[in-house]
Amino acid sequence: MPNAPFAVTSRWNQPMQPSNPSPLIESHALSKHFSLSSGLFGKPRFLRAVDQVTLQVQRGETLGLVGESGCGKSTYGRTLLRLLEPTAGNILVQGHEVTQLSDRQLRPWRRRMQIVFQDPHSSLDPRMNVEQLIAEPLQINGIGNRRERRDRVKSLLGHVGLHSNIIDRYPHEFSGGQRQRIGIARALAVEPEFIVCDEPLSALDVSIQAQIVNLLLDLRERLGISYLFISHDLNVVQFLSHRVAVMYLGRVVELAKTADLVTQPLHPYTHALLNAIPIPDPKQRRAPLLLTGDVPNPMDPPAGCAFHPRCSRCLRGKCDVERPELQPSDATHQVACWNPLD
Repeated sequence: MPNAPFAVTSRWNQPMQPSNPSPLIESHALSKHFSLSSGLFGKPRFLRAVDQVTLQVQRGETLGLVGESGCGKSTYGRTLLRLLEPTAGNILVQGHEVTQLSDRQLRPWRRRMQIVFQDPHSSLDPRMNVEQLIAEPLQINGIGNRRERRDRVKSLLGHVGLHSNIIDRYPHEFSGGQRQRIGIARALAVEPEFIVCDEPLSALDVSIQAQIVNLLLDLRERLGISYLFISHDLNVVQFLSHRVAVMYLGRVVELAKTADLVTQPLHPYTHALLNAIPIPDPKQRRAPLLLTGDVPNPMDPPAGCAFHPRCSRCLRGKCDVERPELQPSDATHQVACWNPLD
């Protein structure tokens, strides 16, 4: 079968298109449960890593997803791209249902959705050089011939701030920040419209983190890419995101515009996360807001609201019995709490 046409300048030099009111990608009641071994005669057990999450990402938007380690953020991102098969729920890309598509049917959609992994060292094959790493998605999708793909790789390296003379080098020859830039170039190779950034800064030095954040912002402005930015660093999420979703034990407990979430959090868990952000001025002090108890066992979550054993605003007979659903408090702010903050 002949190679598909290859346009070197197809999207890279074009201005952003007008905003489309329909979501670029969305999930409806998306769940991912893992079956756990319980012995020969034991009752089957399930880990509800993601539990009925409904989110939308608009074209050109960055949606931040925050929460403690183990709350299901990365699992949600990978399930949204169908790197993990969902247990239940629906995934729509530009209004098209892709949840039940076969691998062959899903391939054209995969070009629109890519991921930047957390660890830039383990996500790059050490046996492949830079050209092979970045050109592999192009080759898989039948884009261009070898010379055109090599030119494309050099162009992509320039887009992420790397010199084209590194094209024949291998991952072990680079720093963590350079490897992450290579990972971003690889994600950009097939001109995606949506990228899941799965904690892309956590393995990098602080100075390198700032460079990668500025790179992601620049790419969003120039190419109109949408991001799902997964992180536990609320400072970075505030800087990058238009909206923020807060996840706790596999469920979204608050969703709002970034400014509204930071200045007026409604869920006690969100308030505790924001209170934990260090203040850079040593002269400023604030009363610490300490959560009591431990994170519940995700294999045996508590009844009612999963946060109620650690919540100072828990209403006995309500929060420990009935699980709250995500409900709007105004046009742009949603919270899942029986006793939200004022």
